[in-house]
Order: sequence, then structure tokens, then C-alpha cells
Amino acid sequence: MNRPLLFLDVDGPLNPYAAQPERRPAGYTTIRVPRARTEGEDHGGRRLPLRVWLNPEHGRSLLRLGYELCWATTWMDDANRWIGPVLGLPVLPFVDFGDALHRESPDGVHWKTRVLVDHADGRPFAWVDDEQSGPDHAYVTDHHRGAGLLHHVNPRIGLREDDFPTLADFARAPTTWQTPG
Repeated sequence: MNRPLLFLDVDGPLNPYAAQPERRPAGYTTIRVPRARTEGEDHGGRRLPLRVWLNPEHGRSLLRLGYELCWATTWMDDANRWIGPVLGLPVLPFVDFGDALHRESPDGVHWKTRVLVDHADGRPFAWVDDEQSGPDHAYVTDHHRGAGLLHHVNPRIGLREDDFPTLADFARAPTTWQTPG
């Protein structure tokens, strides 16, 4: 049997971007990533690098969970260049969001949700992100043939040690999984 998929977002779960900007969380390291020409300019027109906080322990923890890992982030393949090496992850497949990138949906479903359900194609999956809401849970329940876990992570604190048991439980028995609460 195939392992379930684990769709990983970067900003929020792995990079707690909403944490206090002057206080890097304990256990995290800082990397600076060049931005595209039109992003992150200061008042002098200089391109400012993007500050990214990453916890190298997350890579080992994610690899032990029993999933097939897959990037589900606007970083797409750039996550393999900038994020994966810091976390000690191998090159991972990524979801190409193409035209869906940041496209708003009138029904409140996040722009990633439909693409992830299509990408999973009935396979059990867990999705770690900081932007899921009720409409996303409903969409997955109504449109995905397999088990799905949408695991929300607070972007001020990122993935925490207590998130990993929930993800591990789902990986062990995705077909019998019941959403907590």
C-alpha cells in the first residue's frame, strides 16, 4: 500500500513568518532568500532579501512520520533549493499550482484546496498549512475519495512538537481516521 501524502506549506508551518520580527523562535535558524525584482523593495528601490526562519529538527521529524512528503507552497520547486537543505530533506515533489496561484474563490475555498484534492487523486493525505478554513474542510469531505486531514498551524509559532503525534496517528491509519472535535 502507498504511504499517504503529506502536503507541506512553507510560510506559516515551517517558517513562522508572523512571529515577532525581532525575536527568532528558539531552535530556529535564519536564512536570507533573494526576492524577485518586484518584491520586497525598500524606499530606495533596493531589493531586500526575504528573512526565513527554519527549525532544522523539523526535517528529521517529518521524515519519521511515514508519509510521502510533497511541497504544497507558493515556493513550489524553490522549496527544494532554499528550504529542504536547511531541514535535511531530500528533493521532494511539489504541487504546481499554475493558474490557480492566489486565485480567490467565491465559495471561500482556499485557492490551494481544489488543486491538492486533484493532485491526491483519491490517495489519503494530510495538508499542513496556516490558511485552511471551514469551506476547505467541507470541500475535501465532499470531493475527495480518500481520507484527508487538514492540519492548521498558527503562523506565529509554526509546527510544534505536539503537532507531530496527530500527523503520525493519521499516517498509521488514514482510512479509519476521524477528525478530532
